[in-house]
Amino acid sequence: MRVLVTGASGLLGGEVARQLVRDGHTVTTFQRRPAGVDGAADVCGSITDDGAVRRAVAGAGGVIHLAAKVSFAGRAADFDAVNVEGTRRLLRAAREAGVRDMVFVSSPSVANSGAAIAGLGAEPADPARAHGDYSRTKASAELLALAADSPDFRVAAVRPHIVWGPGDTQLVERVLDRARRGRLPLLDGGAALIDTTYVDNAASAIIAALHRMEHVHGRALVVSNGEPRPVGELLAGICAAGGVPAPSWSVPGRLARAAGSVVEKVWTRSGRADEPPMTRFLAEQLSTAHWFDQRETRQLLDWAPAVSLDEGLARLAGHYGSPGL
Repeated sequence: MRVLVTGASGLLGGEVARQLVRDGHTVTTFQRRPAGVDGAADVCGSITDDGAVRRAVAGAGGVIHLAAKVSFAGRAADFDAVNVEGTRRLLRAAREAGVRDMVFVSSPSVANSGAAIAGLGAEPADPARAHGDYSRTKASAELLALAADSPDFRVAAVRPHIVWGPGDTQLVERVLDRARRGRLPLLDGGAALIDTTYVDNAASAIIAALHRMEHVHGRALVVSNGEPRPVGELLAGICAAGGVPAPSWSVPGRLARAAGSVVEKVWTRSGRADEPPMTRFLAEQLSTAHWFDQRETRQLLDWAPAVSLDEGLARLAGHYGSPGL
């Protein structure tokens, strides 16, 4: 199949493109800078540019859409332009180009209002209840994508949960940087049970959705390793892999959530481009349980994660040249 992967300069998008190339597909990547994926053809441009999107999608039989603005802070209009309008633009161009199948890569946060999640599946996306502009706009974009599903243009949404691995700047590098500087607290003692997804597993699940479209089109599926761990244990594992001390001090989750709301507003009003040290969404993620029932996902995708959480941490330690756990 000729497959277009948007957002392949990111950790997950790059791994999706590499796995597709290894599987023998003809792969085009589309993002603002070259993805550097051996065997894939780059089309550089913005998801906000009609002409660039049409050039990227030309000739594709399948599309995997990962390009998004991912941040804890920033102008609401920027999230809307990239995540919502960019998805709308890509859907339109894909239909016009005769694309058969599209996988929209979403996030479990599209259905999370901040409450604990224990063993649920993919609840409906709800922009009105999602916390933060990233989650709100991804929820709106997922609804757009699934509304476009039809017998002639099949669309599915895959929501990988907390993707990480070697080279990850969104989670791993931030954890290590803050732990190294002694600025990484545990919230409520790090007891919240959470699930995560090693990057190779997230990529293989997304590709499985493209191949199993007859079973999953019109649906959203949450993907994870299916190995919930206390957040404190996970952070300790990442820190051990990176060769830095694990966090040892704790802050009440309720206090962190309140402080995160204030910090988030200050960052937005000041127009700062860097990531705030804490937001309400981040505090919720670190202090509430969020793990998901994977039985339906694995059955529909005919898929299971190949890399366990412990093996992923060992690979992370190898990346950093650390003895790890």
